[in-house]
Amino acid sequence: MNGTYNFPAKPRNQWELGLKVGSVNISGDVASQFPGFGAGIHLRKAFGYIFSLRGGYMYGVARGLNWQPSGNYSQNEAWDGYTGQNVYYNYRTELNALSLEGIFSLNNVRFHKSKTGVNVYALAGVGLTTYQARVNKLNTPDALYNFASISGGEYKNRKDTRDALKDLLDDSYETAAETHGDRKGKFLGVTAIPAAHIGAGVAFKLNNRFNLAIEDRFSFTKDDLLDGQRWAEQGPGSPVLTRDFDAYNFLSVGLNINLGAKSIEPLWWVNPLDYAYSEIRNPRLMRLPKPVLPDADGDGITDQFDLEQTPQGVPVDSHGVSRDTDGDGVPDFRDKELVTPTYCQPVDADGVGKCPCPEGCNTVDTSASACAAALGAMPSITFSGNTVRLSQDAQSLLASVAGRLRNNPGCRVVVVGYCASNKSAQQRSWDRVNAVINHLVEREGISQDRFIFQHAQEGGDCNTVDIRAAAAGEEGPSNVPAPHPNLRRN
Repeated sequence: MNGTYNFPAKPRNQWELGLKVGSVNISGDVASQFPGFGAGIHLRKAFGYIFSLRGGYMYGVARGLNWQPSGNYSQNEAWDGYTGQNVYYNYRTELNALSLEGIFSLNNVRFHKSKTGVNVYALAGVGLTTYQARVNKLNTPDALYNFASISGGEYKNRKDTRDALKDLLDDSYETAAETHGDRKGKFLGVTAIPAAHIGAGVAFKLNNRFNLAIEDRFSFTKDDLLDGQRWAEQGPGSPVLTRDFDAYNFLSVGLNINLGAKSIEPLWWVNPLDYAYSEIRNPRLMRLPKPVLPDADGDGITDQFDLEQTPQGVPVDSHGVSRDTDGDGVPDFRDKELVTPTYCQPVDADGVGKCPCPEGCNTVDTSASACAAALGAMPSITFSGNTVRLSQDAQSLLASVAGRLRNNPGCRVVVVGYCASNKSAQQRSWDRVNAVINHLVEREGISQDRFIFQHAQEGGDCNTVDIRAAAAGEEGPSNVPAPHPNLRRN
């Protein structure tokens, strides 16, 4: 805030607590039954606008049932007791998973919009998964299922076979599936294995506190017994291990809650360009140098508009060109005959014409009475409504004023605007006087220093600008700053 560092501090942002439910399914040697059941909870914290870390726990129950019979189960101890007949592999597996994941937000950095109500993200991480699989092989505590009626019967397609199996099987899953024994680690008596997670999701913002998320996470393991089966069908009597490992996925919908009273929302909902764009549009800390407009010759006309570099103190017009009152090509500061009649031109290097110089030809009578007589009655310029633009009629009148000023180069005029009842009236009066003088300078080529700028005067029509010859000894600036520039009208 002191403007001593180019970057703002990272804002303190909220934690996210997430609760989710969905379907857990295993991809293995036995066909998965959709949907399974899963529930989870997580806690997430942003480390930047793109990356955040999430720690979570998931509990799930996945089921599977093959619709095709299998005969090579002799090495699978869970199916002991069956001999000479086909069986239908099935399982019910309970999963518990702890995970630590990196979350990458994909769309919160936006160049043409401040914020979004949808956050798309990808995730990757690792974790520890425990599982316990069981199979359903007993019809009663002492009797096996008889699958002969199904495998040798009329059920030839997947749907009919599975419907028949559902009618035959109960929901007991009373038999422990094959395990690795002591070859795999245990946690609380069940197999524990490492897992790698990848996934993606999309969150929909409800407000700054709550959002809904849909997510699918795939978990890969180096274990082939999540579904209780690892033997391939290679022909009777010759079972071999399959070469693929089981994986599981968790498809969920969840409610996420942002925690923290004094912090802003989590950074993955914030566009990091907000600060830069707001500072550019409405600077609070940006330090801009004061503009410096160079004027090498010091004539009051900046170099970017100056058409001539003149000696110090030489009178110039609005384009920075040396004044030449009689138009003989010799600037006034070197002209020894200030007014040379046209019929006496061309002139010599000193501005002296060919005609004999009558008395007073090298001077100009600039007395107030002489100027008033020479210029005569000057017209008034009328504006309509609140406008400050010159009408065509007003421009015609100013053309005649310019002609008189050219014929009387030593005379100055006063341009007067009226009304000062409020700030708007004062600024409108200034704008109209400025419009008249600018037109005479820029369109008619009259030197700026021949005008006396007066605005917000009393005693005149608010919609009128008067032009008159300057009185004896009357002085004043040719331009003044706008009184209320924020009220200026174009």
